[in-house]
Amino acid sequence: KELAGLYFNIQGINLNMELYFIRHGQSINNAGWNNPEYKEHPDPYLTEIGNQQAEYLAKYLKEKQHITNDKVWNIQNQYGFGFTHIYTSLMERAAATAAPTVRALGTVPFTAWIEIHEEGGMYAREESDDLKGLPGKPRSFFEKNFPELKLPDHFDESGWWNRAFESDEERQLRADKVLADLIARHGDKEGQPEERIAIVSHGGFFVRLVSSILKLPWRQAAFEMKSWFLLNNCSISRFDIRKDEIIISYINRTDHLPVHLVSG
Repeated sequence: KELAGLYFNIQGINLNMELYFIRHGQSINNAGWNNPEYKEHPDPYLTEIGNQQAEYLAKYLKEKQHITNDKVWNIQNQYGFGFTHIYTSLMERAAATAAPTVRALGTVPFTAWIEIHEEGGMYAREESDDLKGLPGKPRSFFEKNFPELKLPDHFDESGWWNRAFESDEERQLRADKVLADLIARHGDKEGQPEERIAIVSHGGFFVRLVSSILKLPWRQAAFEMKSWFLLNNCSISRFDIRKDEIIISYINRTDHLPVHLVSG
């Protein structure tokens, strides 16, 4: 019922926005993926490569922030990005990826959005506590390390998660709600310019969000195979939402990174 109400409210909005999805930089879990002796961290931080990727991303987006030609369809952002808002999940690797760009741009609002976290939420990986829900980083961690970040008023020292492991059934519903909230927040308002939204998030959540955008069945492909939208670390994907259609402009662009910093 809640989602149906959101959908109904969206019908009165003149939809015209650009949505950019940026995957976080390389984390210690990404780097340890093929190491059988590596034990996954519940809230992995960026590797040195991940920090370098975030800095390259920030330099590129700073150089391309200003829209140099607003008379043509800027489909490949050859005339700039013009971000109006940047959101991040409260997983450390996402916030640490977004922060250099926010600092480089200087004036773009930077806001935490809890619901764009990775699948499963915050949970233990140790066998003794496998899939046990964890609290997540406290408010003071983000205030110290990312002072530019606007945090939810209710977020305190108890952490941002404090729930059980997120079930599979909950994940798509969350993505559906995020999409509805995005459009409700940033669909055109009369007399105001088009908004260009960047969200810094995670690979698993991206697949869920695309499933919401295109109304795709989760991971079902032809011939009983499974589907997956591959994203490299610090890649950029773009969706144009215009009146009565959604246009996938590009997915998984990494041309802003040197070859040696392209990672999965």
